[in-house]
Amino acid sequence: MSHLIEMAAYEPDFAPNLGSLVRLGACFNVPVNVIEPCGFPFSLKSLRSRGLDYVEKAQLRHHNNWKAFKLDAELKPKRLVLLTTKSSLNIWDFSFRRGDCLILGRESAGVPEDIHNQVDQRVFIPMPGGGRSLNVAITAGIALAEALRQLG
Repeated sequence: MSHLIEMAAYEPDFAPNLGSLVRLGACFNVPVNVIEPCGFPFSLKSLRSRGLDYVEKAQLRHHNNWKAFKLDAELKPKRLVLLTTKSSLNIWDFSFRRGDCLILGRESAGVPEDIHNQVDQRVFIPMPGGGRSLNVAITAGIALAEALRQLG
């Protein structure tokens, strides 16, 4: 079955945030790609040991690095949509397409410039309160809700 949308966590720093992404993916039937290296030892066993019964329901794909993720045949031909504070394209003005993959950067540093240059689109979530950035799992939830709303 092809999915309306997917998520990808680029080199996540914190296991609890990845756990929240896994839960989000399981609840909304959205695959979650994990792109190494992580800032913690990644394993399904460690996610399960943190009490995440959602791991069994989640569709997780593990990639050793960005290159392996980009070469994954299951992801073709999907648009890579980076959620970033370094964009002028507002998420509310962006048109999601079936099969898009939401790229979520590292909590500590986002994604490097070369990754910015390899994605198809870059979008930001406006923060009228003036915050610097949102938690990665909250960002994913907002973007996923908007994408699924648009895609029906």
